[in-house]
Amino acid sequence: MNNKTQPKQRHCFFCVNKEQGIDYKDMRLLRRFTSSFAKIVPRKRSGVCAGHQRKLATAIKRARIMALLPFIQK
Repeated sequence: MNNKTQPKQRHCFFCVNKEQGIDYKDMRLLRRFTSSFAKIVPRKRSGVCAGHQRKLATAIKRARIMALLPFIQK
């Protein structure tokens, strides 16, 4: 089999680790899912399921409003 035809199987970080919730105050976790330019990493790259991606995006946006995460990286 050719690896180019079959994408790598990814599993959701939150489903695998049985995380209870995504907290906007947990900076170490949220930084893992932001790029070097402080953008939210897409599902295809992070491997997170759709439900957790929505919760993650909401938590990152709340952290930005509370000035815990930057809107842009300089």
